[in-house]
Amino acid sequence: MEAACSLLSKLERRYLLYQLSDGRRANIDDLIDQIAAWELEGDGQGGYDAVDEETRQQVYISLIHNHLPRLADYEIIDYDLRSGDIVLDDGFEDIKPLLEQFRQTEEHPELRKRATL
Repeated sequence: MEAACSLLSKLERRYLLYQLSDGRRANIDDLIDQIAAWELEGDGQGGYDAVDEETRQQVYISLIHNHLPRLADYEIIDYDLRSGDIVLDDGFEDIKPLLEQFRQTEEHPELRKRATL
């Protein structure tokens, strides 16, 4: 449980897993744009329209040097940087219920408000 909470504590990892859980596979380029837009939207800076090359680069670096290897170490995902393909691995099922709780909280502002009180 401690490892699952640690893995899901970072917003970028949760967004990555939300996207993968909807389709079970994705390409890193698509995920970079989606994650950057979510982050900017959450910061009140827009969304897709506000994603610039610098933001994309920052998300890319954090994914390949931190988030993807960490999730792969726990067999949550498997990825190939040459092709850019990222797929869910068997370990995802272990954290899926907790991820869904995070998703519900993040998608519903009234739950987010209660969580901060």
